[in-house]
Amino acid sequence: MDDLLILTVNPGSTSTKVAVFNNNKSVFLKNIKHSGEELKPFKKITDQYEFRMEKILGELENANIKIDDISAVVGRGGLVKPIESGVYEVNEKMLEDLREGVLGQHASNLGGIIAHEIASRTKGSRAFIADPVVVDEMQDVARVAGHPRFKRISIFHALNQKAVARSHSASFEKKYEELNLIVVHLGGGVSVGAHCRGRVIDVNNALDGEGPFSPERSGTLPAGELVKTCFSGEFTMEEVKSMITGNGGYMAYFNTNDAHEIEVRAKKGDKEAALIQDALAYQVAKEIGSMATVLKGKVDAIILTGGMAYNNILVSCVREMVSFIAPVAVYPGEDEMKSLAMNGYMALNGAVDIKKYE
Repeated sequence: MDDLLILTVNPGSTSTKVAVFNNNKSVFLKNIKHSGEELKPFKKITDQYEFRMEKILGELENANIKIDDISAVVGRGGLVKPIESGVYEVNEKMLEDLREGVLGQHASNLGGIIAHEIASRTKGSRAFIADPVVVDEMQDVARVAGHPRFKRISIFHALNQKAVARSHSASFEKKYEELNLIVVHLGGGVSVGAHCRGRVIDVNNALDGEGPFSPERSGTLPAGELVKTCFSGEFTMEEVKSMITGNGGYMAYFNTNDAHEIEVRAKKGDKEAALIQDALAYQVAKEIGSMATVLKGKVDAIILTGGMAYNNILVSCVREMVSFIAPVAVYPGEDEMKSLAMNGYMALNGAVDIKKYE
């Protein structure tokens, strides 16, 4: 197959990351910053799409990249309705749900919208999203929470987990769909997924209050104490939600979400920093053990990825507790732009089926 030029777009709350790949090789990367003043005129996040799109097109022009040479535009998938993992071509139904925010307003909703708008200005480019955070492949038994009013849901780092799982499988000349893997994303949030032959059949809700704590999320809290806190009269609902997501974990203990800072403090002898860091590793290892039972003990590998996977002490603690289950592989950091490009490339060359959003 001829070389394919793939544009990837990853909108964040105050920036838009954009990259161009020739097949799977990066040839252009830019993180476009957006000031509060620039974004202030827009009432909704999705109103920003034209402003951000023009910024992207300007950067591409400055880099002498012609959009007519682009074969695909792959946007970060937003809060669409729950879908299976894969590559989805952007269609009118998806655009409608992204604009409406069927599961909420988030900057990532702009990914599919911008991808569609840029592709529509070219001579033949196609617009896709891939593995949004709402990927849902959970088995029914995993959805039961213990009370009919509540239901466990799937929200996790699907893009990075799936990309790393595929890369790991390929390094052993295996297909992702042939292996059972436990993949752990160690970032601002922590997600631990049980990947059973290509499907994530169970995973903690990494967004709001389930599983291990993280630099800014509390993870699973003692239910009784949480109820008492909610009805204590000391906090509003928004303040309690903030304790769970945003101001939990390291933020609550140390008033910082900088995991590297806590790592350094622990190395210098700060006993509290060492204890809380050990507790994070402990909870991650417990969750891995839980997912091993989901896979009935048949685990080909445990994969650690994300920014905190650079922390050798944290990784060693987890490895010591779980290596009896399966070999532990470490892929530090994450490269969302490369992951998006890889999905676009696989879609264009027929390595994966292109799915329809309905």
